[in-house]
Amino acid sequence: MNSFSSSQNADENLQLYVSTEGRDHWSGTLAAPNDDRTDGPFATIGKARDAVRSMKEAAKLSGSVSVWLREGEYTLSEALIFRPQDSASVTYAAYPGETPVVSGGKRISGWREESLGSQKVWVVDIPEVAGGKWYFHQLFVGGQRRPRTRLPKQGFYWMQEVPGINVHEEGKEGGLFDGSDTFVCRSGDIRHWSNLTDVDVVAVHFWIEERMPIATFDERTSTVQSSRRSMFALRDDVAKRYAKYYVENVFEALSEPGEWYLDRSTGKLYYIPMPGESLEELEAYAGACDQFLRLEGDPDKGRYVEHIRFKGITFRYSDWHQPRGGGERFERSGIDFAAAPQAAFNIPGVIRMEGARYCAIEDCKIEHIGFYGIELSEGCMSNRIVGNEIVDMGAGGIKLDGSDAEGSVSRRTGNNRITDNIIRSGGRVFHSAVGVLSVHSFENVISHNHIFDLYYTGISCGWVWGYAESVSKNNRIEKNHIHHLGHGLLSDMGGIYTLGVQPGTVIRGNVIHDIEKCNYGGWAIYPDEGSSHILIENNICYNTSSQVFHEHYGRENIVRNNIFAFGREGQVALSRAEGHISFTFEKNIVVSDSQPIFVGGYSGQMDKRGFFSDLNLFWDVSGREPISGNGGHDEQARFSLRHTLTREELQELGYDLHSIYDDPRFVALDKYDFTLQEDSPAFDLGFQPIDNSDVGPRPLGKRE
Repeated sequence: MNSFSSSQNADENLQLYVSTEGRDHWSGTLAAPNDDRTDGPFATIGKARDAVRSMKEAAKLSGSVSVWLREGEYTLSEALIFRPQDSASVTYAAYPGETPVVSGGKRISGWREESLGSQKVWVVDIPEVAGGKWYFHQLFVGGQRRPRTRLPKQGFYWMQEVPGINVHEEGKEGGLFDGSDTFVCRSGDIRHWSNLTDVDVVAVHFWIEERMPIATFDERTSTVQSSRRSMFALRDDVAKRYAKYYVENVFEALSEPGEWYLDRSTGKLYYIPMPGESLEELEAYAGACDQFLRLEGDPDKGRYVEHIRFKGITFRYSDWHQPRGGGERFERSGIDFAAAPQAAFNIPGVIRMEGARYCAIEDCKIEHIGFYGIELSEGCMSNRIVGNEIVDMGAGGIKLDGSDAEGSVSRRTGNNRITDNIIRSGGRVFHSAVGVLSVHSFENVISHNHIFDLYYTGISCGWVWGYAESVSKNNRIEKNHIHHLGHGLLSDMGGIYTLGVQPGTVIRGNVIHDIEKCNYGGWAIYPDEGSSHILIENNICYNTSSQVFHEHYGRENIVRNNIFAFGREGQVALSRAEGHISFTFEKNIVVSDSQPIFVGGYSGQMDKRGFFSDLNLFWDVSGREPISGNGGHDEQARFSLRHTLTREELQELGYDLHSIYDDPRFVALDKYDFTLQEDSPAFDLGFQPIDNSDVGPRPLGKRE
């Protein structure tokens, strides 16, 4: 029967259903097949979308629509696309009490046991791979990501030479963007392995990873050439050494439980089982498509995708590929770069919107993916990304990227709500990805999120380096819990990171801790180049591998009523003074354990009085007199003060004339409970208590 006859009228609240037991030629108006199986739910989400579109085009859609997804797995071979003609008040939701799964993976079955040398492996033949129709980069077993083979098993190799630069000769080290597609490895580190062009060299330096597929290898000279050029010069960010790297997807390295290798030439998939896994019961999925949903409006023509909502759905298993170019201006160069210059911002979302307004992704789970989780690209306004769990990402969690100040106004992105999400375990492929990335986007609320276990920054907001005009302004970054970032892999990161002039932007009430750098730059709050006119207040930040608060350079930021504690290289830093007030630092509590209070990043920065500081409380738990000074790192990434400043010397420079040095009297500092006792001397300075009881995701009934 036809889904909707010409005489059929929609109710004010139309109910449609999708089920794994359904048929796309049925009406979709029944929650389950009828007794004689002549009618029932649809079989696919795409059919439900088409039915809504048809009714809208026939002017038969006068009210809202609920499309209920029943329990089961709905497998995609390509992304579902929603266009402006699909705009309607439509909610695609999990049927009450059920958990539908939209899967971008294929179940792998037919395993057998074989021997690979002395190693027992499980093997399956995949004809689609052998025939060149399918190749995948991700495998999940028992709901867990399994790693591709890599060498070395732990740690890194080091490049020995890079044409065009010489790290050992002053002035010839190469500028930051002096990238290369060629390097010389140490003899034996790379060999003529099977399917060599499927092997990736992954160089890790500065704040990015460079994923460089091998194109050719000359074993005589140990010269490797990649099909992609590195974004940055292939050198270390501190030491006079060339870049470190590992190689991934080497058949000959298959040796450890959980590792796998896909042989493109034969179509064979090899897997070494984990202890306790059964050949007969193995549940293995490989990524078959890269994205789940695309909402594709045309903001240039004023045609938007509007009022579409997804709620309570699990999106699971996807693959990844390496995008062309390197993002933004690098796309126009005609060069395939090995990375974006920061935050893996050229990586799309598995759910991607462009030209979308008043749409929502709510209470969904997005897991085991290769890209960012959700992307609001150009021309996205007034959307809600609320209450989702995004876990095990190849890149980051949520990404907003509108047009810049010189771009089309119709393509600007803003006024979106990114709240109450859990974002964890990211950067598994693109290590430099961010929990929430806001690029050229304004008036967004990024609040009550829980972000942890990534290799780079938690929240990044801005995207103009320096003082040029920026559309990134009036963003509220509040009440987020951000912790355990970095893991010692990359440098130059922050729990919250900003760029450029951002009047009206507020960073308030966040709890940030345990930020672990590689060589330098593991900060909790990091206003980077040009960050200006930002209010930073009521944050609790502690346990960082560098200083807790660090401003590179900027102007007229306000840093007040925060608690900063236990930075391993000091507590508060300004790297570059520029002849104006970079920030005002008032009514803060700063706690140290034998480390400096203030640190000037370049020689003499403290002497230049680049910031104003007063009415603060300082305390060193070791009992030592707190000190400050100018500091930096040596070639082994070891931090030290070049010279120190006592309390009296700071005051002679005009700093902290009315600040006090005393125990702030926390309730339980050993448990990182920064609640102040009633007799805290901080209150005499005007410090206001910080209530962090509602930091992170809120219960459903307490969301805005």
